[in-house]
Amino acid sequence: MEENRELHELINKYSDTVYRVALNYLKHPADAEDITQNVMEKLISCEKEFSDESHRKYWLIRVTVNECKNFLRSFWRRHVTGLEDYSGSVPFPEPLYSDVYEAVMKLPPKYRIAVYLYYYEEYSVSEIAGITGCSETAVQTRLMRARARLKEQLKGVWNDDE
Repeated sequence: MEENRELHELINKYSDTVYRVALNYLKHPADAEDITQNVMEKLISCEKEFSDESHRKYWLIRVTVNECKNFLRSFWRRHVTGLEDYSGSVPFPEPLYSDVYEAVMKLPPKYRIAVYLYYYEEYSVSEIAGITGCSETAVQTRLMRARARLKEQLKGVWNDDE
């Protein structure tokens, strides 16, 4: 009984983070929900001992990224056209945030996930490298290229002097 309560607390605590990572990777809410469910099932059946909460969160994000990659490689995914658009799925307090979100969602997945983990989940470059399975240099390059693409996409949206 105590174990069930702990599992429910973990699911409530981390499902939103897992969903946001999956949504950033896949751009489709329904697919992100499926991935979230798969990851939570893996958490429930996991017998791994975590050293602390940050280790558990790191593991969950790593599993989420791997699930997303597997999903994108699947035969079904490559041969089906999605019917719903992601753009209306996230509410924003200001239109500017919506513009930034749209620009980030237009980035290729490798850039999009790096931006999300760095700016929203506040992981370091080395932690992102571990999560995504690439080198720190590759993460730095992806962030640099993503920033350049975002700057180009958002020209005219920002009120800067450049």
